[in-house]
Order: sequence, then structure tokens, then C-alpha cells
Amino acid sequence: MSMKTLADAFYDELRDALSAEKQLVKALPKMAKNASCEKLTKALQDHLTETEEQVQRVEKAFQDTGKAAKAKTCEAMKGLITEAEDMLKEDAEPAVKDAVIIACAQKVEHYEIATYGTLCTWAKALGYDNALKLLKQNIDEEEAADEKLSQLAKAINKDALATG
Repeated sequence: MSMKTLADAFYDELRDALSAEKQLVKALPKMAKNASCEKLTKALQDHLTETEEQVQRVEKAFQDTGKAAKAKTCEAMKGLITEAEDMLKEDAEPAVKDAVIIACAQKVEHYEIATYGTLCTWAKALGYDNALKLLKQNIDEEEAADEKLSQLAKAINKDALATG
């Protein structure tokens, strides 16, 4: 794909974001299944529901571009998920594994926050008002999920420190 304009870059990044969200829809259930803390499991399941809605919002955001909603493999998310899957295979005490799940999930959230921040800035510059509104909802949810994980980490990290 040629990126001669900011609109081209926006479309390409939106395709990447669509892929990232779709990959995450598949990965979150595995992370939730491996969590031992009920609050963490619930947080991951709740975020799965949000992520499914985020996929729909990203697909709707394509309307402003006048181009098809077509994903392009997000290699960054692929790598973050592979790293999380590798960590889940480690033999760890439950609280330690929960702490690791939170760390992996927060890496994902921070990547998504960065991506949506860029997309929102570009959507505003391009006058893509509908896309901006939709993507702003996504970044707000990502920031809230990150904050929830940070709150859970306070107790889980204490438990993890007490093991071993």
C-alpha cells in the first residue's frame, strides 16, 4: 500500500488496529482461563466483551475513509500475545501467574492506548468526526481497563510477594 497522504497512513493504521482487536478477542479467554483470582478473571472477561464492541467500532470507523474495513496483520499484537502465551506456560504459583497475566495484559493495553491516541489525533486532523468519536470510546475503555488492572495488581502483587 502506498502512503502518500495522512489519510493513507490513517487507513493503514486502522487496518492494523482491527487486526489487533480481533487477535485480542481470541487471546483474552485464554488469559482469563489461566487466572486464579476471581476478580482478575472477571476483569479479563469484561474486557473481552468491550473488545468485541471495539472491533465493531473500528469497523464503523472505516466509513470515514471510504474504504473497506479490512484487517492487516498487527505484528506488534501478535508478538505481545505470543509473549503472554509463553508466560502462561511457565510453572508458577497462582498469585505469581496472576501478576504475570496482569503485566502481559497491561503491555497490550498500553500498546492499544498508543495506537488509539495516534488514530484519534489523525482522525481529528483529517476531519473524520465519526471515526474520532468511535475511536475515542475505544481509548477511554482501554485506559479504564489499564486502571482496573493496576488496582488489581496492588493486591495480587502483595499475594505474589508472600509466595515461595
